Amino acid sequence: MPGIDECLLEAMALPGARGASLVDWTSGLALGTAGDSPVGDHETTAAETAELARAAAEFDSFAAGEDPGDEPPVEDLIVTTRAGYHVLRFVETSFDSSVFLHLWLDRDTGNLALARMRLRDLAERLVLG
Repeated sequence: MPGIDECLLEAMALPGARGASLVDWTSGLALGTAGDSPVGDHETTAAETAELARAAAEFDSFAAGEDPGDEPPVEDLIVTTRAGYHVLRFVETSFDSSVFLHLWLDRDTGNLALARMRLRDLAERLVLG
């Protein structure tokens, strides 16, 4: 079971990966980073993506028809830009989890379907604590 650094290195091995991070969406802080940041600063990227993750996790519109539980109702988010993809995958933990994996992919060389499946696997195997 990989820790944060190993998890991010595995994410960076995906085709087209430009940057990866583990972010706490409550505080907006990056718990770990690898590769590049879209804006040149991992902390800024973490804070901005945390806003998006927080909205998806807390807004009732995304939980319509779902059984309310402790986990966010959203598994992942995909944001498509002209130059790339941003995949945010929520990580379920045994404690009050508020973290997600963020992977930034190049649009020309990245494989969005593969990245989504691999992030799901990494999030399930990630050991925090």
